[in-house]
Amino acid sequence: MLNTYDWEKEAEKKWDERAAFWNKSSKEMWDTGSRSTVIPFFKKYVSEGSKVIDIGCGDGYGSFLLMQEGMKVTGADLSPEMIRLAKQHEKEGRLEFRQANIMSMPFGDGEADALLTINCLEWTADPLAGLQELKRVVKKEGYLCIAVLGPTAHPRENSYGRLYGKDVICNTMMPWEFEKLALENGWELIDSQGVYKRGVTEDMVHKLSAELKQSLSFLWLFMLQKKGEDKR
Repeated sequence: MLNTYDWEKEAEKKWDERAAFWNKSSKEMWDTGSRSTVIPFFKKYVSEGSKVIDIGCGDGYGSFLLMQEGMKVTGADLSPEMIRLAKQHEKEGRLEFRQANIMSMPFGDGEADALLTINCLEWTADPLAGLQELKRVVKKEGYLCIAVLGPTAHPRENSYGRLYGKDVICNTMMPWEFEKLALENGWELIDSQGVYKRGVTEDMVHKLSAELKQSLSFLWLFMLQKKGEDKR
C-alpha cells in the first residue's frame, strides 16, 4: 500500500497547533530553564557582528537574545504560526524572521558565519539531508551550534507511536548517533556539553565518560566547525 504520509506537512501542522503553548514557556526556558546555557555556549565561539541563522527558531526569543549580543540574526521556522509570533521581536537590520524548511532553505551557499539549531533535526524524516543543507548555508570554517534531544527528554514521547506502526514526526536519533553522522560528513567537533533534568548535579556526572553523560542528558549541545569536503 502506498504511504502518502507527508512528514514535513504534519510537522508544520503540529507546530502551528503548539505555537501558543510554546510561546507561554519559551522565555522561561531560555532565561532560566533547559536552554539557559545555549547563548553563553554559543558566544564562546561566535563573535559580535557575526551573521547568524537560527533554524527552528520557534517564537523567536532565542534569536532575540542573539541579537542582544550584537549579532545580525535571521530566524527561520517551518511553522507559519511560530513566525507570526516571532515577528514581534524584529528589529530592522538586526533581526528578521522567515518561514523556511530546514530541508531546503532560502539562503545562499556560505551565507552565514554561524548557525544555531536547537532540537530541530529530530523532527525531520531525513536528518542527513538536513545536516547537508546546514553545511551548504554556512561558510567554510563557520560554526554550527546544534542541540539534540537526549534519552531523558520528554518530547521523545512523540516517536512512541512508531512501536504501533503509526506515522510519527519525531525520529529517534540519539546524541552519539548525531555526533558520528556529523564527523563523517565534513564537520569537526569543537566542543560539547550536556543539559540535564533538575536534580542531576555536576558532581553526579563529572567522572562519567562522554557517552554515559549523553545517555543521561535531557539535551546535548554540540559546537561544530565546517571543514571542506565530506570525510567519507
